[in-house]
Amino acid sequence: MLLTWIAEVADEPLMLEPDDRQVEWETNTWQLGAEDEDRMSLTVPEVVDAFERTAAALRSRIRELGFHGVATFYVWHDEQAGQLRCSTGSVLPNELPFGGPYVPSGDLGPVIEGFLADRQPGLITWSPDDGQNAEHNAAGHDVIPFPVWVTSVGTASH
Repeated sequence: MLLTWIAEVADEPLMLEPDDRQVEWETNTWQLGAEDEDRMSLTVPEVVDAFERTAAALRSRIRELGFHGVATFYVWHDEQAGQLRCSTGSVLPNELPFGGPYVPSGDLGPVIEGFLADRQPGLITWSPDDGQNAEHNAAGHDVIPFPVWVTSVGTASH
């Protein structure tokens, strides 16, 4: 089912509104879960290929819509929810609307690998060593930047 849901993202409503990022986020952000069977049977390359096909379809769709600007399709593993999430926004990769630190990457493999290997989705374990290279949040807790796969789908170059 996961591969089907990834493909369907390309056909879902799409809003590119540089002046209203909240509308973009609400319209263009998708949560994708997977049953244990999918997690065990799918391979990282299969899921990566599905997202790359979706990005290509979004790229074509954005051109057909006549949108002239920067647009980024991005995917991350939301460990707290045990989901893959993806979105499209009229932003550069270093301007994604996250409230915490993230690392934009052109390599989707590690994001998918972490998701597929998550045998207890939504359960996060912490160890004292987790914050070695982390930033601190307002409460003084370590915040580890998470990887986000980014790819350009707009008509303007980054």
